[in-house]
Amino acid sequence: MKKTIFLFALMLALLPSFGQQANTDAFSWRKLETEPYPGKQDDICFIDERRGWYVNGGGIIYATTDGGRNWVRCFQKPGTFFRCIAFLDSLRGFAGNVGTDYFPNVQVTIPLYRTEDGGRSWTPVSYEGPYVKGLCAIDVVRQQYINHGQIGYRHLIYAVGRVGSPANMLVSVDDGKTFRARSLDADCRMLFDIRMLDAKVGFAAAATSDDIAQAHALVLRTQDGGNTWTKCFQSDRPYETTWKLSFPDRDTGYVTIQSYNPDRNVSRQRIAKTTDGGKTWKEYDLVDDYMARPFGVGFINGRHGFVGTMNSGYETSDGGLNWTTIKLGRACNKIRIYKTPAGRVYGYAIGVDVWALQNP
Repeated sequence: MKKTIFLFALMLALLPSFGQQANTDAFSWRKLETEPYPGKQDDICFIDERRGWYVNGGGIIYATTDGGRNWVRCFQKPGTFFRCIAFLDSLRGFAGNVGTDYFPNVQVTIPLYRTEDGGRSWTPVSYEGPYVKGLCAIDVVRQQYINHGQIGYRHLIYAVGRVGSPANMLVSVDDGKTFRARSLDADCRMLFDIRMLDAKVGFAAAATSDDIAQAHALVLRTQDGGNTWTKCFQSDRPYETTWKLSFPDRDTGYVTIQSYNPDRNVSRQRIAKTTDGGKTWKEYDLVDDYMARPFGVGFINGRHGFVGTMNSGYETSDGGLNWTTIKLGRACNKIRIYKTPAGRVYGYAIGVDVWALQNP
């Protein structure tokens, strides 16, 4: 009898972990109906489960108010390559242009646009400091402060670029009212992504050279809001860059590594991971496939996440030790994972197509 009671109690103790594992395994991705585009699209963002926007190299910005079931063109700027987008709320947002002299048919030199009406109209953003050629990523930090005895919030905005050099960033500490540019050419030569954990600590995905034959994948870390940067990871192989970052918590972070080695026998694709807040990083194998160049990365928690590659998607439930192939479309460039105040997980991803994360 005592043995039976013990076994029953043991089963009850293990039920939460069984339930959590089953819930984790049940996540899946669903392709959304969107306007066809001939290649990789670059960024998508949502402010809640219903309202979101995405951009592409055709200079087009799309919006949804029903969780991606329906999308409308809300803006188009010919000659612009919209590479990144971020919104502070339902009205205020920013979109970055990759700039000229890299992709064909891009004539507009303005790096950043703003909207005050939910994306229906966009105007150029002025800034102080050195010229910014183009942008590839935007991150936003929502900071709490006390104003006359009342709790308020301000948004700090960090934007970096670009692929093909030069390396610059734009920073606003006043909800985007003003921006200041900074050059990071002394620290790197290309910038692809930025992830700020708070107003001070953050990371940038970069490369050591704008000559891909000489480039090494590089992650930079700042502890002063982007004023100064230090190297915290660098690959030991040429023909490599980083691409996108994901930090599901302050200690655990992931970055995708891209290889452009022309030798097709060099086919191993990798990511890098930190478990100590970016102080040290370790490389993990993703897949041995020359065509599976990694792009976007997004993690639900420290162990369960996704990577998009040129030809498919990959999923891990053990922190990157093992990966399985999933349907996530081709060239999935950006994966955004969100949590509601109640803890519900939702997410969206963009590449050739747009995808929504199905939450069990």
